[in-house]
Amino acid sequence: MANDAPLHRDIRVLGDLLGEVLVEQCGTEVFAQVERIRLAAKTFRAEPSPATRKALTDAVAAVPAELRNDTIHAFSVYFQLVNLAEQNHRLRRHRDYDRSQQVLRGSFRDAVATLANRGMNEDDVNRLLEEVGIELVLTAHPTEALRRSVLDKHTKIAAFLEEMDDPRKTPRELTAIHEQIRTEIVALWQTRSVRKQRITVLDEVRNGLYFLDQILFDVLPHVHQKLEAAVRDQFGVQSCDLPSVIRFGSWMGGDRDGNPNVTAEITQQTLLLHCDLALNKYASRLRELGRDLSSSVERVGADDELLRSLDTVSDEPYRAKINQMLERLQNTRRRIHGESPHGDYYATPADMMADVELMAKSLANHRGERLVEAYLHPFMLQLQLFGFHMVTLDIRQHSGVHEQAVAELFQTAGLPDYMACDEAERMQLLSECLASPRPIRNPYHTYSDVTTEALAVFDCVRRGHEIYGRDCVRDYLISMTQGASDLLEVLLLAKESGLFGWPEGPSEPPRSHINVVPLFETIEDLEAAPAIMESLFANDVYRRHLAAHDHRQEIMLGYSDSNKDGGYLTANWSLYTAQRRLLAIAKEQAVKIKFFHGRGGALGRGGGPVEQSILAQPTEALRGHVKITEQGEVISQRYGHPGIAERSLESATAAVLIGATRQNSEQWQAAHERWFALLDRASKQSFRAYRKLVFEHPDFLQYFHQATPIDEIGKMNIGSRPAKRTNSARIQDLRAIPWVFSWTQSRHLLPAWYGFGTAMQHVLQEDHGHLNEFRAMYRHWPFFRTLIDNLQMALAKADMLVAREYALLAGEAGERIFPEIEAEYERSRRVVLLITEYDHLLDNRSVIQESISLRNPYVDPLSFFQVRLLQQLRETADEAERDALLADVLQTINGIAAGLRNTG
Repeated sequence: MANDAPLHRDIRVLGDLLGEVLVEQCGTEVFAQVERIRLAAKTFRAEPSPATRKALTDAVAAVPAELRNDTIHAFSVYFQLVNLAEQNHRLRRHRDYDRSQQVLRGSFRDAVATLANRGMNEDDVNRLLEEVGIELVLTAHPTEALRRSVLDKHTKIAAFLEEMDDPRKTPRELTAIHEQIRTEIVALWQTRSVRKQRITVLDEVRNGLYFLDQILFDVLPHVHQKLEAAVRDQFGVQSCDLPSVIRFGSWMGGDRDGNPNVTAEITQQTLLLHCDLALNKYASRLRELGRDLSSSVERVGADDELLRSLDTVSDEPYRAKINQMLERLQNTRRRIHGESPHGDYYATPADMMADVELMAKSLANHRGERLVEAYLHPFMLQLQLFGFHMVTLDIRQHSGVHEQAVAELFQTAGLPDYMACDEAERMQLLSECLASPRPIRNPYHTYSDVTTEALAVFDCVRRGHEIYGRDCVRDYLISMTQGASDLLEVLLLAKESGLFGWPEGPSEPPRSHINVVPLFETIEDLEAAPAIMESLFANDVYRRHLAAHDHRQEIMLGYSDSNKDGGYLTANWSLYTAQRRLLAIAKEQAVKIKFFHGRGGALGRGGGPVEQSILAQPTEALRGHVKITEQGEVISQRYGHPGIAERSLESATAAVLIGATRQNSEQWQAAHERWFALLDRASKQSFRAYRKLVFEHPDFLQYFHQATPIDEIGKMNIGSRPAKRTNSARIQDLRAIPWVFSWTQSRHLLPAWYGFGTAMQHVLQEDHGHLNEFRAMYRHWPFFRTLIDNLQMALAKADMLVAREYALLAGEAGERIFPEIEAEYERSRRVVLLITEYDHLLDNRSVIQESISLRNPYVDPLSFFQVRLLQQLRETADEAERDALLADVLQTINGIAAGLRNTG
């Protein structure tokens, strides 16, 4: 068992300091209110009863209106501090592992040793790394409830907590650190936690770039070097130069699906911001190198080639070369901003790399190998990983926009009525237009706003390629892909903007500078995906487009909308089976598939430990680059601290290496057909149970809007895009993020488990012997184990004791629906324990189990506040009072999100 005494010490110190700040900032009355509510909540949690519930309700109701916001804020800030303490404890445990020389599970040392045990040598590992990799895509999906100003203060407090672990600190120095933490808590207390205004798209872009600037630019090369060291140590080689296996992408400024604020102009500004950051980082790094590389020709000599490349004779040639590079970099910046360079510039990152390699070669030839390894190798990795584009931007748009644009292009070109054609006719028309070098876009015609903007996006991508290089934008994603024509439409729009064409004539290979990526989201779309891709692979024009991309096809799978559409079990099983069917078709057609997993942070949106989700994929799905979205609060949780970022990247990449080389167990080989059949039956039952409640129960929509803060979440200003695709109140038209966010707030977490209990109970009633099959599946099948372990986490975080309070807000609808939810929760909990053979949920994850248990008594007051405030808000007509109540509701939303470490 890990030593958690330092964690409890940190929590105690932070809690005491927060208490002192409370008294200092608000007086003793707020502190007394917080303590009264805290004790009532602990009693209620320890001994739930009508009496203890009433005591907690009364304590919350007794808080005067003028003290309410501060009282709520106190609980919210407390959780922010506890999260920092837990983060610091994770880092502490990692350092303990390093000191003990133990091989940490999920580390590169563990992964490379596993590969060696599977019979692989150094050459095999090199070939594997050429084939596999992971791309993590930062998205602006609005689930980060905390402001950037708040996260900045978290960073400072985290640094002070680390200092407290330094055994060299004297009592006087520790007291000084406590004072510095107290100062930051005061600053945190005085900072508004809820945004007054909705953030813009460019705000989102800058927020994403913060993590690349402050953390990932330095951490990513270090992680690659750590992998190289693991390979060297395992195979006893002196040096190894491995390919880059981790890259980052972004949707911020490129994801226009349902967000009218993302225009072609915004995308152009985004690409410029990306490039500016890259050039700034290189200039800063070169200045550091100029201070470090002071080697003298007189002392050690230098290569003639390096000396000839200099503008002037210098005894310190590396410093002279760096100054020359800084001048070229400045000219590069002038060029990308549309100014005239004052001399030579770098047309591509490869040009700049040639200068660095020139220095590295000269140093290595003159006894400077250590300097190359320490100074130049990390810089070369940064240049290789980030180029001039810093991060690759994905473009995403809804298929309906492309359909409308293509229809208008056809109409103005005198071609058949596209909207009146069926799918086969559309494919024929699109193929003919794509195969012809003749354009159909009329430069003298004024198109509608939709078509003009659609074409402007492709024009923007073409300009981006010319200025920043093709890595700035590689992939164009199509939301709600429902037919093969959806992909050919995008290819046609790309052709009309010069991204696709036949420079040597239609009989020669095409020029194709964009990957066209379908996104399959709903259960129905996932089932249709294999047939759609099969018809595309049979299309001659599309096959020739694929040939220009080394016969590689990226396919995105949506975890959020599939869950909202069909529930937890059906969504996960549909995603797994869709991958297997797509892989089989691709193999027949000699196409290599790259899967893009659109996961969210919450368990109802494909969340959970990323390394477990990777290992849960079919083995063959990992034999190519894996792409995964990183959304909302997950970005700051995984990449907000260098140590946590390093561990997150290492464990995810190690999982890809282990998963891609895994041999299915004998048990799986012998039984998987039976297991697939069982899950097919269970999935169908789960789908029926979920749909019956969510889409067919006449009271469900009313219950959802009254028993959760869904309508208030839309007013949080945490993202640039609307919460709904349309003004409709239907579940189908609600975005998956607020859907999951609201159920998390109300402590139901319904999307992450509902339907599972009914499904399993039905299958077990057919044959009680199936229980042994499910237990074997849990032991021997990574997919099913991850499915159950994430379900355990959801059930442990869900809390029917508190969810019942929210159900009361829905009146008669709550009386009819909540008993069904509660009964399904109990069925699901009971069957999970039967399958796992545990006594309690999360017996296999004691750290998380304890964390949830310790947090609940402190989250409960915020939930009770939220229920009371929602009721008052909905009953109040006075505008000023409504504004005050809404402000307090939003404060509770922030606090609960911090307490549960989940939003949407």
